Amino acid sequence: MRAPSRWIVSGSFDLAWILAPGLLPLLFVALVPSFRAEGAELLAPGFLLLVVGVDVAHVYSTLYRTYLDPEEFSRRRFTYLGVPFVCLTAGVLLHRASPLGFWRGLAYLAVLHFVRQQIGLVRLYARRMGERSRLDDRLDRAAVYAATLYPILWWHLHPRAFSWFVPGDFLALSASWAPGLEQVGRWAWAGTLGAFALRQAWRWRREGVWNPGKTGVVAVTALSWYGGIVVFNSDIAFTATNVVAHGVPYLALIWLYCSRKWSGAPGKASWLSWISAGRRILAFYGLLFVLAYVEEGVWDVLVWRDHPGLFGAWPSVWRPQGERVLAVLVPLLALPQAVHYVLDALIWRFDPKANPGLAEHLLGVKA
Repeated sequence: MRAPSRWIVSGSFDLAWILAPGLLPLLFVALVPSFRAEGAELLAPGFLLLVVGVDVAHVYSTLYRTYLDPEEFSRRRFTYLGVPFVCLTAGVLLHRASPLGFWRGLAYLAVLHFVRQQIGLVRLYARRMGERSRLDDRLDRAAVYAATLYPILWWHLHPRAFSWFVPGDFLALSASWAPGLEQVGRWAWAGTLGAFALRQAWRWRREGVWNPGKTGVVAVTALSWYGGIVVFNSDIAFTATNVVAHGVPYLALIWLYCSRKWSGAPGKASWLSWISAGRRILAFYGLLFVLAYVEEGVWDVLVWRDHPGLFGAWPSVWRPQGERVLAVLVPLLALPQAVHYVLDALIWRFDPKANPGLAEHLLGVKA
């Protein structure tokens, strides 16, 4: 009987597209003093590469699993039409009540989404190796929560030179709470990650079982979140470690799922099925980059006006003014992100009824 694979695809694929994106940006920032300098900001080329090319592009990649998959869209038509309506309505109401409250809600939703993706990766590797222990599942989840939420807690206690979306989108906790909360958080962080490491060492020594993918995800998550938020205090460091570690693995998994589904059902799985295999990846990413560039361009021209060199200087373009106009425009522009966050909680569940074919297309096995 063949032993279960340790990897989603292979050691080289997983290291390059799942694990390295969380580690290499951190090493790069650590080796380049100007990037980790306090207050260092992301310049236009970095914005184009990281924010447009990775962050926003990965948001739009959800389209391939949902709206651009005719079979999937028809199966969940009500959900896929209803979620944008609900998100937009909630966003408009929240922005009208408080613009900062809107960004704050979106920021915390994003944090939850980022954390849950790492938990999903850990579970993916556990499923790949046939792990069924409830103890391991709970400890795996606890390790990811510790690796991510302690840096977030630290952020709430220590002002940073960067923000998730806009300045002030995270609550600032009282300075009088800082010593106690930080100490509790640090002990929980160290204790949980230590328990996870000891459990993996015990399983390797006593059972001869080691899950390098799962262990690597937890280790890289802990390093990238701690380094990008706690150790370094620059917009470049945070954006590089945060965006690449999250966006690149997501793009890789979407491509893996879709390419396997397209090859298994040519002409039916996606509108990209008719494109030759050698050109699919170019078309796959090209569409995402164009959509991301257009969205960020509209944001910049109508709202931020931070990167005229990338999107053009449009002094004659009407800039929305007034709370009522912005209360509709901002949630509308943020809608792809909000929908991405909500739908991601549904489309990656390994439930044959909820997501038929997910295990087959993502892992190459029957559910």
